[in-house]
Amino acid sequence: MSGIDLLNKYTASAEVIRAWFMEKMIESLQTSDVPEEFKNMMRETSIEDDKLSVMIDANPRMLLDVFDDNEIYISIFYTPGIFMASVNQIDIKPKFNTRKQAELNAIEVAFEILEYKLSPEEEEIN
Repeated sequence: MSGIDLLNKYTASAEVIRAWFMEKMIESLQTSDVPEEFKNMMRETSIEDDKLSVMIDANPRMLLDVFDDNEIYISIFYTPGIFMASVNQIDIKPKFNTRKQAELNAIEVAFEILEYKLSPEEEEIN
């Protein structure tokens, strides 16, 4: 699934990821003389999904920290010729020829887990 598909399907997860990414961008500005007003404007404006999705597709591993912060742990393993992934110590099928393919697959699973964690539990109807 592409980055834009993940952001559209898992809207609560997308909010968390967007906010995390914005804070990281703002943190990177701490070393320069950037006015607080500009930082606040960045927070209010946020980042558009089409731009965020390009970054997800190009470099899915940039999301490892945000998932770690939410207690969703992704591991990528290599055995000769094959990359495998696990999320929270559960192996993900299938196996992949490249690390990036394994990362993209693991990120998709992590989005789903984060969405589940963020969604309010439905009350049982008796």
